[in-house]
Amino acid sequence: MDLNELKLVTASNIIKLRTGHSMTQAELGAKLNYSDKTISKWERGEAIPDAFVLTQMAELFGVSVDFILSSHDKWEKPKENEVEEVRYSVEHIIAIAVIGTLTAFLIAFVTLWLMDIVEWRLWLFAVSAAILVYMILICVFKRTRHLQYVIALFVLSLFVIVYFHLPTANPWQLFLILAPAEVIVFLACNIRVRKRKAKKS
Repeated sequence: MDLNELKLVTASNIIKLRTGHSMTQAELGAKLNYSDKTISKWERGEAIPDAFVLTQMAELFGVSVDFILSSHDKWEKPKENEVEEVRYSVEHIIAIAVIGTLTAFLIAFVTLWLMDIVEWRLWLFAVSAAILVYMILICVFKRTRHLQYVIALFVLSLFVIVYFHLPTANPWQLFLILAPAEVIVFLACNIRVRKRKAKKS
């Protein structure tokens, strides 16, 4: 089997395994920490995943690496007696959690309002809490593609809270610290471990 044929066979197997597990390209990419564009490239036979990714994929789909790289005349359907996996919409779960957090603060705000206490700054905490919930859930569900922007937004919300709750006059100088803090967030989120190829003796 030459390289082009291997790419096509691997592409066919990835498509069958992914669709057989009712996954989108984006969902598979999120589990492997790759973009959906990369998954699409593999499935078009334009490239082939490296050994580490193939191992991850094999573990994810419950097959061997050799299975992914080998040609199969017949696609085996899941056994009828196997329990069908219940899948939930991750986007809906995250949306419910974020809206639920904001609703909790809305209840607190209205309750205080009924007691003639109007505390508008409560919404600063509401926004910060909603961002934190969103950040935690996208990490849990491995939807971390835009995590750096979410963390940066959360850091900004904390600075805004401090700005409006300092006992002295609101010091605009506080936001001078924000710039390097955001830079640190983006640098930390883009740290990559480079793989070194072992030299042949």
